[in-house]
Amino acid sequence: MELIPELQLGWLNGWIPLSLYCLTIGILMMTSPRAVVRRLFDRSGWSRRQRILTVIGKLFALVCLGLIIFTPLKVGNPVFILGSILVVLGLAGVTVAVFNFRNTPTNQPVTSGLYRISRHPQILALGILFLGICIAIGSWVAMFALVASKLFGHFSILAEEESCLKQYGDSYRDYVKRVPRYFLFF
Repeated sequence: MELIPELQLGWLNGWIPLSLYCLTIGILMMTSPRAVVRRLFDRSGWSRRQRILTVIGKLFALVCLGLIIFTPLKVGNPVFILGSILVVLGLAGVTVAVFNFRNTPTNQPVTSGLYRISRHPQILALGILFLGICIAIGSWVAMFALVASKLFGHFSILAEEESCLKQYGDSYRDYVKRVPRYFLFF
């Protein structure tokens, strides 16, 4: 792992696992009904503060993406193997969570599948996937940007939960009491 990686254009950069994610999520979104996609990206009802904090998180995510795209993968290094395992786990988690999401009627909160163990399995799986990419490229700076984006992303998660409470009422409130926000902890 390096603090600041050497940036370069190359065929064996972090864009490879990133493109696998983009391809997978693109196919999932194109094959999902429009109502599901709208529901997934609905930001109505968010406060100005929630939107601003989310944008700040997305700026850190852009820094992380830039580092991923221009940093070579550490192929042949043990960090590459660990990172690849996390990428596969994260990609599988995102795929399963999206299927759980799209198989739930839009007038009900999503509470089945991975949503039984985490209220935000897509976010959790994405974090694992991008952590894997950051490890596979061996960059501490990319990892710092990822962590910063996830910390600011917490505010968007709180906004989503607030919206779900307004939309689904007691059924979502009961769900919040039963299922932790981030897998093992609330």
